[in-house]
Amino acid sequence: QVQLVESGGGLVQAGGSPRLSCAASGNTLRINSTAWYRQAPGKQRELVAGITTSGSTNYADSVKGRFTISRDNAKNTMYLQMNSLKPEDTAVYYCNLQGNYVLKSWGKGTLVTVSS
Repeated sequence: QVQLVESGGGLVQAGGSPRLSCAASGNTLRINSTAWYRQAPGKQRELVAGITTSGSTNYADSVKGRFTISRDNAKNTMYLQMNSLKPEDTAVYYCNLQGNYVLKSWGKGTLVTVSS
């Protein structure tokens, strides 16, 4: 069973650069395209950044140039390096698979609050 656990969130000042981590079970990252998603208060969950098994990445326009997704297969961990944070980046951040393979059961996520 695939398990994904997010960590690394917290209260950050605007302009800050936290890094989120997603610990995955087994070979999840090696054999699946995965992604970071976020859900801001009162808004729908949206895809922030994705990475395929071959390492290709894609980003939401709102974070392009500021966020970087990466993974370490040896550590079974995916990362989201967040730079130049803005108050509108405040959200609960989740990791999950991509596309048709998104797990129906989402983890608890990690809350990132950006203060201005």
